[in-house]
Amino acid sequence: MSPASRPAAPLAALHEALDTWFGASARKLPWRESGCSAWGVLVSEIMLQQTPVVRVLPVWEGWLRRWPTPAHLAAEASGEAVRHWGRLGYPRRALRLHAAAAAIVEKHNGDVPGTHDELLELPGVGSYTAAAVAAFAFGRRETVVDTNIRRVHARLFSGTALPSQSLTAAEMRLAAELLPADVGLSVRWNAAVMELGALVCTARTPKCGDCPVRGACAWRAAGEPPPSYTPKGQAWHGTDRQVRGAVMAVLRLADAPVAPEMFHQPAAELGFGTGGIGVPLAALHRLNSAPEQLERALAGLVDDGLAELHLGGLRLPA
Repeated sequence: MSPASRPAAPLAALHEALDTWFGASARKLPWRESGCSAWGVLVSEIMLQQTPVVRVLPVWEGWLRRWPTPAHLAAEASGEAVRHWGRLGYPRRALRLHAAAAAIVEKHNGDVPGTHDELLELPGVGSYTAAAVAAFAFGRRETVVDTNIRRVHARLFSGTALPSQSLTAAEMRLAAELLPADVGLSVRWNAAVMELGALVCTARTPKCGDCPVRGACAWRAAGEPPPSYTPKGQAWHGTDRQVRGAVMAVLRLADAPVAPEMFHQPAAELGFGTGGIGVPLAALHRLNSAPEQLERALAGLVDDGLAELHLGGLRLPA
């Protein structure tokens, strides 16, 4: 039975139960505070993509202190955004956020636009981020669907341990059908389902005993069948991503272009000690990457706009 064909009362009861649970159990996060700007919400949504809250919090706080508005960020070089992205990973997100800030200044007088369609036009903003910012920053009724929400929906309504490996049209229809008609409640519902997935209905070890809607869960009713596939995390050790991250750590601390040979020779042979770029250089060299892998990483960073050649060396983009 689809949510649309269910009696109104049970779905309304789920809305109420999760709303009450969220009010009592939600984490106190700065981008959820009433005084947080739409810019702060947008920054949080970009940073939280594939990155846990515990790692995002200090970077988000530092970012908002340095660049409290899109205009502050747009006025600086994109390389500074990459530098202050730190170790969040996927640093191209920093470039996209910088480009979005520039577009906000140029096309929206420095104010983050408030509709899904306007947000979707910003560089680096996809359908999920546009919906999330429209909902959480501007209080609009939007269908917000992230990994946590998909997993809760799959268990609660479809009776499967995990959602499909990629987002489907059927999942989007389900999410739209579940969205409360009341605008304010719809915003809280999106946040509550997301929080339930993050804290209780987790991928590997769900805490069903703590779930406020466990009595209505189709997955539990079906006997908790196992998933049809095994989720696989992205490899890190020995990959090009690890080498790229190590190179970026050097560039973030460099106050001048770094000569290519520095990436290939041991730091000690280059006369570097434990200060400056000596520490990240030593960490890079301890990876013992094959020369072709290191060259591929260097070239890839330039191709992606995360680094640029200048005076015969490599630096963050100016």
